[in-house]
Amino acid sequence: MTGLPPLALTRLTLARFRSYAALDLDTAAPLVVLAGENGAGKTNLLEAISLLVPGRGLRGARMSELGQRGAGSAPGAVWAVAGRFVTPEGPLVLGTGVEDAAATRRSFRLDGLAPRSQAEVAGRVAAVWLTPQMDRLFQDGAAQRRRFLDRLVWALEPGHAREVAAYDTAMAERNRLLAEGGADPAWLEALEDAMARHGVAVAAARRALIRRLNAALAGGVAGVFPAATAAVACALDAALENGPALDAEEGFRRALARSRAADAAAGGAREGPHRADLLLTHAAKGLTAALCSTGEQKALLISVVLAHAQAIAAQRGAAPILLLDEVAAHLDQPRREALFEALRRLRAQAFLTGTEAAVFAPLADTARMLLVRPGSVVEERARAGFAAAQRRAAGV
Repeated sequence: MTGLPPLALTRLTLARFRSYAALDLDTAAPLVVLAGENGAGKTNLLEAISLLVPGRGLRGARMSELGQRGAGSAPGAVWAVAGRFVTPEGPLVLGTGVEDAAATRRSFRLDGLAPRSQAEVAGRVAAVWLTPQMDRLFQDGAAQRRRFLDRLVWALEPGHAREVAAYDTAMAERNRLLAEGGADPAWLEALEDAMARHGVAVAAARRALIRRLNAALAGGVAGVFPAATAAVACALDAALENGPALDAEEGFRRALARSRAADAAAGGAREGPHRADLLLTHAAKGLTAALCSTGEQKALLISVVLAHAQAIAAQRGAAPILLLDEVAAHLDQPRREALFEALRRLRAQAFLTGTEAAVFAPLADTARMLLVRPGSVVEERARAGFAAAQRRAAGV
C-alpha cells in the first residue's frame, strides 16, 4: 500500500497524559504497529487517539484518571492530546484536554479555535476501536452493546450524540416528575413529546446504520471472518419498519402517556430507545453471538468493524481510523493475515498493538514499527532491528 489513506493521523503529541510526561510521535503511515511489554503504555497511546473524537474514549475514563500519575504529578493534573491529520477536506490540527485539574469535562480545539459543537469535530475525524475488554460484549448487559452501537452510529451521523443526549435529558426529567408525583400534565406532555421526537431520531439513525452494516457484510467485506447479520431489538425500530417516522412518534407519545403510572412504579420509562439492544447473528450457523465461542465472537466483532469502516468510507469518502488493541494476539495465522490484507484493501489507517513483534512480521516492510517503552516510543525501521530491540527491552 502506497501513500496515506484519505483520513490519517500524521503526528500525535501528548503532554502529561497517563504514563507520558511528553511525547511527539510521527504516525504518518497507513499501518502503525505498537509493540511492547504489558504495562509499557501501548493502550495509553490508543486511548489518546480515541480522545481526539468526542466521547469518553476507548476506556470510558473519567477526566481525573487521564492526567499523568507518579513522578511528582498529582492525580487529576491538567493534560493535553493533540493530533495533526490529513482529511478529505484538507489538513487539520485537533486538540483536546483539560486546563483545570478540577474539570469534569474536556475542551476541544479545531485548528486552534473552539468548535461550535462536538458534532463539528465528529464530522471531520472518525475513529473506531476494538479492545480486549470488548470481548465480553455479548456476555455483558444490553447497555454495553447499546453504547457500542451508538459509537458506530456517531461515526456516520455526527448529530446522533446530540439526539441521544436530548432524549436522555427529557427522560430523566420525566422520571423525576413521575417519582415526585402531582406533576402538571402539560409539563409531562411536553417532555413526552421531546422523548418521542428525539427517541425516533435515535432509533432511525441506528436503523440506518444497521442497513449499511448488513449491506457491507453481505458484500463479503469480512473475507475469511464469519459473515454476520445485525439487528436492533427496539419497539421503535419495529414501528419504523411498519410505517413513517411521524406515526412512530405519535405511537410512542401515546404509549408514554398511557404508562405514566406503571413507569412511576418501575422508577423510570420501561420502553424506548434507552432499552434497545444490538443483536448479532453468525450467518452461516444461525447462532446469536451470545451462543458462539469466544473465538467466533472475536471474529464477528472484527467483521462488524471492517463492515463499519467500509460503510463510512462509502458515505464520507474516508474510512475511520482503526484502533485495534491486541486484536491479532488470539487470531490464528490465516485470520491474522486476512485481517492485515483487509486493512490494506480498506485504505484505513490502523494502529495495532501487541506484545510480540513476530505477530506483525507480515507488516514489517509496509507498516511503521514502533517499540513502546514506559514513557517513550522509538522507531525500528528494519524487521530484524524491531524484533531485536523488543528482546532487549524485555531483557532477553
